[in-house]
Amino acid sequence: MNFEFALQALAQLSADVIRPYFQQSIAVIAKADDSPVTIADREAELVMRRYIETNFPQHGIIGEEYGNHNENAEWVWTLDPIDGTFSFIHGIPLFTTLVGLLHHGEPFWGMIHQPILNELVIGNGTETTLNGKIVKMRNCNRIEDAFLVSTYGAANVAKYQQNEQPFLDLEKRVKSFRTWGDGYGYLLLATGKADIMLDPIVNPWDIAPMKPIIEGAGGKISAWNGASVINADSCVAAVANLHQEVVQL
Repeated sequence: MNFEFALQALAQLSADVIRPYFQQSIAVIAKADDSPVTIADREAELVMRRYIETNFPQHGIIGEEYGNHNENAEWVWTLDPIDGTFSFIHGIPLFTTLVGLLHHGEPFWGMIHQPILNELVIGNGTETTLNGKIVKMRNCNRIEDAFLVSTYGAANVAKYQQNEQPFLDLEKRVKSFRTWGDGYGYLLLATGKADIMLDPIVNPWDIAPMKPIIEGAGGKISAWNGASVINADSCVAAVANLHQEVVQL
């Protein structure tokens, strides 16, 4: 089974759906959790689900928009058609399409695709590529030299991790900080453009692709408290020699 080819196909299929809607006037619907969704999210997930159901009929699917199918299968795909819908609906090209492939519940392959900038990152835990070329995280030996990115600022850290002060302390120590988060923050990290990526809250389809991508690029990834990121609801990803210090902070 050529999973890398399948990930490339899923990237192309979803991009073909998403691009025509970008920077267009489209309806935004509030889901039950008050997060936004658009026709682009839903149509992109449907086209990916159809591809998987046709080419891997025994596999399971966990999707953000259309739920679970055969989720206890040996191989399970996770789908987030537009991660960063706020960016998408405001015409900002920092959203991504995220696809993960689990084997017996363990993240096996991951994909981050930015369809407007044509940036496709694929990782398998050993190797990570950007548009087919191997990428590695850059060297960063001190917190004070690090570029920190995060999906949220201190208010949401306080909401989901109770205490925002350690986050604020880290923000003061790093060389620079931006909220260029969601899936695009992990793309920046994996391709050597950032050093630390934080998410105080994540869903299964957000985090499943990240372990093979980050580890394949030479980094480390865990839950907020340092535990395994598998089935976690938070994430700390960083260059390898800073990860433990960031978790401790």
